[in-house]
Order: sequence, then C-alpha cells, then structure tokens
Amino acid sequence: MKFVGAHVSTSGGVFNAPINASEIGASAFAMFTKNQRQWVAKNLDNETIEKFKENLKNIGILPKHILPHDGYLINLANPDLEKNKRSFESFINEIQRCDQLGLDRINFHPGNHLEKINKSTTADELKNIEEIALKRIADNMNKAISETDNVILVIENTAGQGSILGYKFEHLAFLINEILDKSRVGVCIDTCHLFSSGYDIRDKNSYEKTFTEFDEIVGFKYLKGMHINDSKVKLGSRVDRHHSLGKGEIGIDAFKFIMNDSRIDDIPLILETIDSSIWPKEIQMLNKMSL
Repeated sequence: MKFVGAHVSTSGGVFNAPINASEIGASAFAMFTKNQRQWVAKNLDNETIEKFKENLKNIGILPKHILPHDGYLINLANPDLEKNKRSFESFINEIQRCDQLGLDRINFHPGNHLEKINKSTTADELKNIEEIALKRIADNMNKAISETDNVILVIENTAGQGSILGYKFEHLAFLINEILDKSRVGVCIDTCHLFSSGYDIRDKNSYEKTFTEFDEIVGFKYLKGMHINDSKVKLGSRVDRHHSLGKGEIGIDAFKFIMNDSRIDDIPLILETIDSSIWPKEIQMLNKMSL
C-alpha cells in the first residue's frame, strides 16, 4: 500500500503539520521541526509535543509515514572543524526533536566536501576527495547514533550540484557500510535528484535498470522514504530543479511505475513539487495510479 503526501508547513507550531497534511488529503507528510534556516530554536515544550501527537492520532497518520527533514545549514562533511562541530550539534538537536515528537526517522542531505574541483582534477583525485568527506559524514553519523535513541538517519540522494555528495548510489552504499548500527540508517530517493544525477526512470526498461542497480548497490531494505518530483532539467544535468508531476523532463510514466512497485510499499512518498496549490490534485492523481 502506498502512502502519499507533501512537505507541509508548520507555521504557528509543529502541531499544525498533521492538520495541514489532512487538509490536502495526505496519508503521509514531511515537515521541519524548527526553522530550517536557523541553527538554534526554542526547545519543544510538553504542550507542543502532546498537541502534535494528539493531532497526529486524530488524522490517523502513523509516525513511520512521516519524513521530517533537518535544517539546510547542516553540513556533516564540512572540513572546517568548528563548522563541522556546529553542524553536528545542530544535527543532534534535530534528531532529539524527532524523538520527542515520537517520529522514527529524519531525512538529511549528506553534505558538501567544499573542495575546489576543476578540469584538471582527475577521476582518482575526485574519488579520494569524496571518500574523505564521506568518511567524515559517516563518523558524524556513528557518533550521532551513539548519542541518541530510536531515530533512523535517512540519507537523501542528491543531484550532485557543485561539491554536493550523494549523487551516486555508491555514495549512499559507502555511508551505510560505514555505519555500525545498520538498524539506524536508511535512504530517501528523490526522483528529481535521481534523474538529474544521471539515472533514467522515464520508461519501463530504464526504470527497472535503475532500481535493479539501486537494489544491488544499496538495497531496498534501506529505502525509508521517497520525494516524488518531476525535473525542470534534463537527464544528467546535475542541477536541482523540481517541477510539477508530468510537467518536466521525467514525464508521468515514472510515477505510475513507482505507484505500482511493491518494493516501495509502506513508506512516505512526499511531494516537493513547485506548486503547493495543486498538491491535493497531485496526491489524488498518484493514488489513482495504483492498480
């Protein structure tokens, strides 16, 4: 069974997220637990936590169908020691906030290695730069897991713009392999990022080839959520530009394949498409695709 929603607003308090999800006909949703562009936030008080849980119970969405996202400032790959420490501390806070709200996973971008790459950089040099940064991320993840409870760290694949890591299945697999407690790690596949980073899903053969590769390198058992987006940019463009479903370069068929793929059952499928006013229509459209 598929559970579809969108990244909803928490304006006025995180307890409003379940209500906002219900109003668009969602059976899943994503949210920020604090302002995503600030390092610190006021601690969640007991009243807020209980109100969130009550609203969640009232709309009937399970915690496993919610995919909270951490803040945009966090970069667990940052080579600067002080900035890396600040990112780690903020990440810990984000994990703790999810746990307080009774949520079992947190979605995050792996990070940027921030090294200068140019035409003279060889493939071996790039691989070495990326592996050093990926190891830095994994070390932070292991430490975060040891200092927190319950919450699964869900790594999102990326388009690979600039020095951003996570644009290859091998990056995701590297991180998972480094994690000591495999029960606390997972991945989120963003369809726009997937396509932009060079993985085709537009027709049945391409879709099966890409997800067979995903299963062999990463494994469907680690798939804890998906972001369902079309792409404004062409295959392999390495740029992150989302579009409404069926309006971009991916087209509509890929989303039909997803909605009828039993390997993708029982996880949050989250819209981050560009026009929130049509999210109810997009949710309905996706649900109707399930045979």
